[in-house]
Amino acid sequence: MLDWQDIHIFLEVARSQRLTDAARRLGLDHSTLSRRTRRFEQQLNTQLFERSTHGYHLTEAGQQLLAHAEEMARHAFEASESLTDKNHQISGQIRLGVTEGFGTWVIAPLLSAFCARHPGVTLDLLALPRVVNLSRHEADLAITVERPASPGLVISRLCDYRLRLYGSRDYLARHGRPETLAALGRHRLIGYVDDLIFSEQLNYLDPLLDPAVVGHPGPHFAMRSTSVTTQHAACLHGAGLAVLPCFMAETSAPLARVLADEVAIDRQFWITARQEQRRLARVRLLWDFLRDALDANRAFLMGEARTLAMPALASNKR
Repeated sequence: MLDWQDIHIFLEVARSQRLTDAARRLGLDHSTLSRRTRRFEQQLNTQLFERSTHGYHLTEAGQQLLAHAEEMARHAFEASESLTDKNHQISGQIRLGVTEGFGTWVIAPLLSAFCARHPGVTLDLLALPRVVNLSRHEADLAITVERPASPGLVISRLCDYRLRLYGSRDYLARHGRPETLAALGRHRLIGYVDDLIFSEQLNYLDPLLDPAVVGHPGPHFAMRSTSVTTQHAACLHGAGLAVLPCFMAETSAPLARVLADEVAIDRQFWITARQEQRRLARVRLLWDFLRDALDANRAFLMGEARTLAMPALASNKR
């Protein structure tokens, strides 16, 4: 018979892929976790992990066990929620993963109303310049710029948003305002690091910088960054022109739209949860809150309003 503690340890290592991260989540020290993992493999007489300096990666046998372990964990989770009646309580912890810019400029301000309405809920907001992995249990809910393709997820289109090309008034005074796309070839630009971009949905500049349009020599990047917040700060202080979400740039008085008739890029955000998490009352409540709050802010997200409309702070009557 398999010991549930061994399965739990196996799952955490498989999800984290790093022993130090799994040890921290389990509350064990690194050496103890290493011994427990090797002992479990010896018990099964099967190697479950390939170990390297890059972490722990599942072998074929490990992948087979993972499917069973995930199912066991799901049943254990549902049994716990049902027996303790937590799925009917508006309390507990919710971990929400979201892209850095959207999380900082839109979601965090909106969540102040949710926190005021539901003081029994603790929110962990993971605002990161990467995709949060729900299959590794990094979060309960995720907001992404691409529609996830993983099975077992509940997925819904959350909202649209618009990006435009911006420059600081100081930069435009020093370098002039480009009047055509071809003129971008003579300007300093700010963008993402090509080989570190985490979604093709963020590849805004390539379509604008077609060599046939901008000519040669090509545009000069004054700065590239994996962080849209860093790009915004660089643009704000005159380093160059940047494609930025309207929800960030329109609130910054020193920034001005550039080539407004030619550059208007529309994208979407998607909200996602694992099926078992989506059934929890507190997760459903946050899901619905976000949909309502962002529906009310369509004009702000599309660059047609400069102020975020805040939800009422009054307690939710149920």
